[in-house]
Amino acid sequence: MGRAQIKKKSTFIDMTAMSDVTVLLLTFFMLTSTFVKKEPVQVTTPASVSEIKIPETNVLQILVDPEGKIFMSLDKQQDMQAVLESMGEEYGIKFTPEQEKRFMLSSTFGVPIRSMQKYLDLPEDQRDKILKNEGIPCDSVDNQFKSWVRNARTANADLRIAIKADATTPYSVIKNVMNSLQDLRENRYNLITSLKAESEN
Repeated sequence: MGRAQIKKKSTFIDMTAMSDVTVLLLTFFMLTSTFVKKEPVQVTTPASVSEIKIPETNVLQILVDPEGKIFMSLDKQQDMQAVLESMGEEYGIKFTPEQEKRFMLSSTFGVPIRSMQKYLDLPEDQRDKILKNEGIPCDSVDNQFKSWVRNARTANADLRIAIKADATTPYSVIKNVMNSLQDLRENRYNLITSLKAESEN
């Protein structure tokens, strides 16, 4: 007697639940992620075993490249505007509303204040090219770096200072930055490093 033939049914997998989970995960990562700021120079930070995290808001970041050029950034646009206006008053420079808007939207700044108006009038792609070759003066003759930090602190008293320097940056440059901060009685700041594993004994 022959076997009964069972008709094969096509397999159907309902993907609705998986699609819902995918969309939820995607939404979660979009809302919780933070964008990395565009920096004018590439910096390789030294390694350390410290796990202290820098806060995400109210941060004044000082970026020092291997050649010793100094750049700065603030995370709030209103702080950026207030700092630029204060620097303009201190150095007798009047910025137009368009220049202020461009400065507020920039992720990092670092040109001498006397060149700032001309710099802000340039298209964005040209500003990016020029910025990496400039830097905020931080010498004994013209220490504009101290003025920027002082005016940033005036604009936002809750600022946390973070220094991000390249591992190959000469110590004398870092010492000059730290001395300038000490002159302003800014003795608390964070050094941004990359995490390394503790060596096993």
